[in-house]
Amino acid sequence: MSFETFATPQVTINTDSWGPTDNVTSRPGSIEAKFSLLPYAPFGRSDRLGRAADFTSSSSFQQSFHQRRDRRYHDSNANAEFQYKVQEDDFELVDTTKTNVRPSQGYSHKRRGQQFNRLKMLNARRQDNGQAGGGKKVYNKLQSARGSAGGRRQPHQWRERMDRQASVAVQPEWKVIVELDLNKLSKGITNTDTPRKQEDLLWCGFVDRYNEVYEKCSTKTPAVLKAFKNREFYPVTTTDDPVIEKLAIDGQGTIFATDCILAHLMTCPRSAYPWDIVVQKLPNGAIFFDKRDSSQFDYLTVNETANVPPSIHKAEDDPEGINTAPRLSLEATMVNQNFTQQILKASQRKNFDLPNPFYDEDDNEGMEPASVGYRYRRFDLGDNLMLVCRTELHGVVKKSKPGFSSPVDQYMTAFALNEYYDPNKSSSSKTNVQAAGMINWREKLDSQRGAVVGSELKNNAFKIAKWTAQSILADADQMKIGFVSRAAPKNATEHQILGTQFYRPKELAAQITLNEGNMWGIMRLFIHLFKDQPEGKYVIMRDPSKAQLKIFSVPPETFDSDNEEE
Repeated sequence: MSFETFATPQVTINTDSWGPTDNVTSRPGSIEAKFSLLPYAPFGRSDRLGRAADFTSSSSFQQSFHQRRDRRYHDSNANAEFQYKVQEDDFELVDTTKTNVRPSQGYSHKRRGQQFNRLKMLNARRQDNGQAGGGKKVYNKLQSARGSAGGRRQPHQWRERMDRQASVAVQPEWKVIVELDLNKLSKGITNTDTPRKQEDLLWCGFVDRYNEVYEKCSTKTPAVLKAFKNREFYPVTTTDDPVIEKLAIDGQGTIFATDCILAHLMTCPRSAYPWDIVVQKLPNGAIFFDKRDSSQFDYLTVNETANVPPSIHKAEDDPEGINTAPRLSLEATMVNQNFTQQILKASQRKNFDLPNPFYDEDDNEGMEPASVGYRYRRFDLGDNLMLVCRTELHGVVKKSKPGFSSPVDQYMTAFALNEYYDPNKSSSSKTNVQAAGMINWREKLDSQRGAVVGSELKNNAFKIAKWTAQSILADADQMKIGFVSRAAPKNATEHQILGTQFYRPKELAAQITLNEGNMWGIMRLFIHLFKDQPEGKYVIMRDPSKAQLKIFSVPPETFDSDNEEE
């Protein structure tokens, strides 16, 4: 019996450190010399592995995707001799399940021919229906409907929103002290309490009684809107009001403003157009909320919050630009003023304690003040904050009131909504043509007034919320809304009253989700911001391109009449 001999390999002992010695190449027969030049393949636990086996991938796109992914995570040149090449030539997967063969979804020659014949028939129909570009008209109508009725906006419509200019030019010496996000303005309010106490300080001017005849206005029997050129309206700002000046000297309050400015700030999260308000803080701590004399603050907007607001540029068929945003704003302001005076009758006028503080008979020969009652009110907001506000009432109406058996006299405010027309559509028809997404008032106002009101609440959310806040500040019992339309689409000077409707201000506020507590919370936020600032002049400005407010600290002489550029 013989045994094979086993040769013990030579192992070099390293007495200096761990691992093989450095002189392994000097011993050709040793194990260290055999593997000394062999490349080393690095290995890490974080390395991502490729596909072990994928039996679901069948398309060439998926195969190319996986190949790109494998190349991305594994370098093709590194450690090439240690990578295993899968030989798939002798491998075959047998699938015994039944498969449903679907017809090809590609365009065959037969389908191309059918589609070509269908297009020829459509073109022939278009030529038969309108020889002078009838097909083009149909195409344009389809394109306008696709881009207007809640669809994706066209590029030029986005450009209109982005090209708005700021309401006032920011000067280099202005310093930003606070930036507020309008979308989060109402969410960060902690104190949403209504005023502890409301009281009347003074009554000035007069109001006329509402004419019940205008309750019968309809689209079939409209009333012509008259122009009251002999009536004088006074949109006087806070610091120019002599009554507020006297109340401030007498120490009747610490914050002073008008109902228009207060309502604007209370509902500013709904605004879309740029605006600015001037704030002045006196050495004694009194705060005045003001407006610039040359600003567009008192002009009403039209379709400000619509998906497609009015353009600032003239259309091709609108050479005078009556459908541009500035001209529509001027038209809406004129309509609103005339409407508030036409629905009243001067036979039963109610005079208040003091006359109109802004009317001077010597300076206004042949003119008379409009029917407006100025109600100066004081609100106790707590923390020694006494807000004095000049509110406006437009008339008095006898209507039923909860708690009374018979109708009683109630104070009212009046405002007018006017129709907006799309200049890109034909106006040759007897009925007026509305803008994209609008409802034709002459067709729907009598039968579907709720739809018309809902459309206006969407397209003019900020304006209607502001009117509602003004009525609440004035403690008006009723709020009259008029629906006024152009007599002809291309005539911006003649209008007709198609209908009117009464609302209770607080009920309308609930309908449009305008919370009175949030209104006062936003106002407290602004008051505390300026209460912590030193005396001086400030500007609240809405950014023209995004829903953001910026409060600037400006030099005291800013916006002075002698330094203001016309």
